[in-house]
Amino acid sequence: MMQYMSRLTWRWLEMLSLTLLLHAAGLSRSTAETVLAIEGSHFVVNGRPCFLLGISYYGGLGASADFIREDMADARRNGFNWLRVWATWAAFGNDVSAVGVDGRPREPFLGKLKWLVAECDRQGLVVDVTLNRGRESPSSPAGGWVADAASHQRAVETLVTALKPHRNWYLDLANEHDVRDARFVPAAELKVLRELVRRLDPACLVTSSFGGQDLDEQELRESFVSVGLDFLTPHRPRTAKSPRQTEAQTRAVLAAMDRFGHTAPVHYQEPFRRGYGDWQPAAADFLIDLRGAIAGGAAGWCLHNGAQNGAPGSQPRRSFDLGDKRLFDQLDSEELKVAAGVNKAVAEGKP
Repeated sequence: MMQYMSRLTWRWLEMLSLTLLLHAAGLSRSTAETVLAIEGSHFVVNGRPCFLLGISYYGGLGASADFIREDMADARRNGFNWLRVWATWAAFGNDVSAVGVDGRPREPFLGKLKWLVAECDRQGLVVDVTLNRGRESPSSPAGGWVADAASHQRAVETLVTALKPHRNWYLDLANEHDVRDARFVPAAELKVLRELVRRLDPACLVTSSFGGQDLDEQELRESFVSVGLDFLTPHRPRTAKSPRQTEAQTRAVLAAMDRFGHTAPVHYQEPFRRGYGDWQPAAADFLIDLRGAIAGGAAGWCLHNGAQNGAPGSQPRRSFDLGDKRLFDQLDSEELKVAAGVNKAVAEGKP
């Protein structure tokens, strides 16, 4: 108990000091150094075309500043230029959410998010900030989600207002919003959230991810015509066949959008990962998937990672728990091979 309290107290003081440093150093300035935008079906960063090559960093708000800086250095060294952080994240007894279940600011973690986005802004990195609708469960009894539509709107307002000085981030309004469980957020509510973002910050880019299936034309129309999303973030099926299907599926999605006169990026922010199910993808599977995404015309791809389901203590927990070990110290040998090979794959795949 004393060890846990010491760890919790240390994290609180460390994150609180970061919040104070953020204001003291003037990092919440209005001048953005890294500007993410969209041109047609691709992203641009500071006016130049950019394939978003990223890595999952879900529990990043629970990592120390030193861990974050070291992970950023390793990410940039390997060619990664964006990372995905959840603003609603609770796992393994640690709630590191930047907003509470009611959507209100939750310190010191909102301050930590502001610092992380500012640091990424300075280093030329893009940040995916994700929200999650949910409810109390054994795995997240007290947080890691927003409770209802009103709380969701409050959370969006909290985040957009806090991060408005920066242009290097985008908002995933609702992770896997189409899944018919506690995550479900209907299109009508997404439209309200999207309009709220537009009122608060017209330049803020917005998506809302889909979970576990390839999308049909009706879902695409709803995303862009009805809701008004800026780009698409489908989470494709996680099977051994998936890597070799990504190129064709990407082409199909872009063609479907073209049929109703719309153009937008297709961004693979959460593909398959190791430790998820019976299939344990090897490095070659990840790189085939990445190359397929590029060849099909996708605008971004992620080295997704998370806890090792079924292993003692769910170790390694990777991005799901960054309190005691940083991410690159938790990646296994296959994932490190992927990290070492992604930059070359992107360079070879560029037209």
